[in-house]
Parts: sequence; structure tokens; C-alpha cells
Amino acid sequence: MHRLSIDELRIESIAARPLSVPLREPFVIATGRVDATRAVEIEVRLDVEGESFSGLGEAACLPPVTREDQPDVLVAVGQAAVAVARGARAGDVRASLGPVARAGFDTALHDAVARARGLPLRVLLGGAPGVASLETDVTVAIASPEKMAELARGWAARGFSLLKVKVGKDLDADLRALEAIGRAVPHGRLRVDANAGYTSSEAIAVARACERLGLAVECWEQPCAADDLDGMARVAGAVRAPVVADESVKTLGDLRALLARRYAGGVNLKLAKTGSLEECVQIGREARAAGLRIMVGGMVETRLGMTAAAHVACAVGGADFVDLDTAWLLDGDPYEGGYVADGPHYGMPDTPGLGVTRRAP
Repeated sequence: MHRLSIDELRIESIAARPLSVPLREPFVIATGRVDATRAVEIEVRLDVEGESFSGLGEAACLPPVTREDQPDVLVAVGQAAVAVARGARAGDVRASLGPVARAGFDTALHDAVARARGLPLRVLLGGAPGVASLETDVTVAIASPEKMAELARGWAARGFSLLKVKVGKDLDADLRALEAIGRAVPHGRLRVDANAGYTSSEAIAVARACERLGLAVECWEQPCAADDLDGMARVAGAVRAPVVADESVKTLGDLRALLARRYAGGVNLKLAKTGSLEECVQIGREARAAGLRIMVGGMVETRLGMTAAAHVACAVGGADFVDLDTAWLLDGDPYEGGYVADGPHYGMPDTPGLGVTRRAP
């Protein structure tokens, strides 16, 4: 195995199962609502010199942000399993899958390889060995201003000082919610995410209002539509905190377009949109080398997907904005292991692979 690239590996088996965990509160963003995860757990098994190693990965769907939904991923992985039975190698499977399914498969594959080599996933991806740590924000999804303030106050009481505030659905309600959150958590630091819901003029108006209210905004995530790069540039030129491109940057090619036009000051790394751990890490390293800020986030994932993203954050040397909170928002945790959480602080043990296993029923 050490002499083969990962794409050349022969897979013993690949399997998938739905991963639908209810949320404690509806997760509402500018483009939609989620009441339970719409993910797929993918398990890959490798035979390494007569010993079997399995790895897990989460393919996290979030329509309409992702084109793939849970049924699409289940069908695609089922087809991949047939191809594997006929001798398809890892690279063949990767090429057959859409970004979300490919991200889950790629994570499971790397988890199995890292376990076989006795390495934490972040080290397999080129990160430094040793125990690592991260501090995550927590998301306050769109609701009434009063409810958003209540949620923010509750998270602050649990030790979260970094709040990711979802906006972009109703400008007037957004302004009232931000003001209410500022009153509820006066020392909170905000990361405002419009999920592409604003025009540039609306985004700038919200930024000016936040300045008048004295809110500590650390970044503005994807204020305008994914293809409105001129609008993104206008916002970036008008606000104090960096604009972070999320929906606008899915691939290395998208990153290089950002670098050519400088329409944002940061980029959000997400496995589900890139479809590859290694490409995600490469995007992060190239972005940092070019002076951009780094965010690492996810869709709406369990501990499994959040741990994989945390390993990506560690592999790129850390992130300016860590947004790996969604397991906190779920009404149940089907996994154990992975990161060790003390409120917003995540410790990353030195266990091989992801270190995540299914919780016993």
C-alpha cells in the first residue's frame, strides 16, 4: 500500500446507509430549512496485506446548497459498490461520484488508509503530528429576532463567545436580530453569513448598521450570490472585516479566480462542495500562501463529518475561523470518538484515522 497512490487502491467493499438525525431547532438559512440531517454514512473496507481496515465518511447533503440529496447519494454509492465488486479501483469510484458523495467516499477511504498506517488523518494529509486544538463558533440560525437572541444567550452561557449568525432572508428582520443578539451577548464576536442572500448594497447597509450598533463582526461570509463576483468585490471594498467566499469557491480553479480578482479576503473550506480532502487542503494552503483568511466549515453534519473537517483544519495549519459546530445542534449523537469537546474547544487526539466509531445501540 505504501507504494501505491490512494487512487490505485483496490477496495474490498463499499456500503452506505442513511444518516438522518433530528435537529433540536429548525436550521433555517437564506435558501432553505432543515429539520434533520440529510446525510449518508459511507463505509469503505480495504484489505491490506491480509488484514482488513475499514473507514467511515459522511456525505452531507443540504439542498438547495448542494445539488445532491440523500437519495441521490444512496443510489450513487450503490452503483459504486457494484463497480467495486467488478474490480474498480478507488480512482474509478471517485470519478463516478458527485461532490457530496465523493466527499463521503474520499473521507472513508482516507480514514481506512490512515488507520492501516497508524496515523491520525491530519498527519496522512500532511499536517504536523501531535495533539491539536481548535475553537469553534456556534450557529444561530434564522428565526424571530427574539428567538435568535435567546439562543445566542444560551450558547454564551455554555462558553461560546463566537457566534455565527445566519441572515439573508429578510433584511429588516436581520437588522432586528443582530441588534437583539448584540444586546443579549454584548461581548460576543459575530460571523455574519448571508448564504448568498443579499445584493451588495443590502450587505453594505447591514455592515453599516452593525458598526452603528457597535457589534464586533469578525467576518462577512458569502454576502452575495455565488456568481456575483462584482457584488462580492464591492462589499469587500466597503466593509472593515474580511469577506469570506463560500458558495463562490468550490474548487482550486475557483480559488485561482478569486486570487485573480481579489473579490474576497478569505475562503471557506468544505468537504461537501470540494469533494476531496486533498483538494480541500490544497485550496487552504494556496489561499494562506496568498494572504487570504481561512475558514473551515461544513453543511449540517454529525460528529463524523465535523471530525473530518477538523482534521482538514489541522492539516492546513489551523484556521482563522472554525465553524464546526453542527453536531451541537443535533438531538442525538450516533458516534463516539473523534474530537474531544470542552464547550467550543476541541482537542484532536493522536488516534489513527478519524478515531470515530458508531455508538453502540
